[in-house]
Amino acid sequence: MSREPYSSLLEEAVEAWEEARSGIIAEAEVIPDGRYGWRPVPDARSTGELLRHLLESSLMATGELAREDGDFTRQGYPEFIAEYAGDLPVEMEPADLRKRLRTSFESGRTALLGRGELHMLERIRRFDGLRGTRLAWFQHLVAHEYYHRGQIALYARQMGIVPALTRRIQAG
Repeated sequence: MSREPYSSLLEEAVEAWEEARSGIIAEAEVIPDGRYGWRPVPDARSTGELLRHLLESSLMATGELAREDGDFTRQGYPEFIAEYAGDLPVEMEPADLRKRLRTSFESGRTALLGRGELHMLERIRRFDGLRGTRLAWFQHLVAHEYYHRGQIALYARQMGIVPALTRRIQAG
């Protein structure tokens, strides 16, 4: 994908997603594999569960956005996850989670860029029943990933680990 100038709004949006996803993977890499079961409070997701959630929700979102007849109200969230991420193993090692976060980004990027910008400017029914452009809903996915990137960085801090972004800034 070209960096600048972009040939489409979609390419620019996909680059934002790439930045979010690479940041998530970087944060996940600073957390030792043996700490993926850690959770800040008993009812919160563990580090591994949070990464799995990101993987599942991105597979669902990119799959539905790429569909010609995409509609986020056509079934419930658990059914979407079963449809798009149902083939994931129940238990995943941390290295496999990180690998699948990389490969799911690549497959999602290919699917969305393959559909093209005009497809992404078409309207889709969102989870709340309202209609919006696929591109705007894709931006929701990007925001969702940044939200959880911050959460993973906070998890690292709570475990006494310096987050990846902080390390990058400190390194200059």
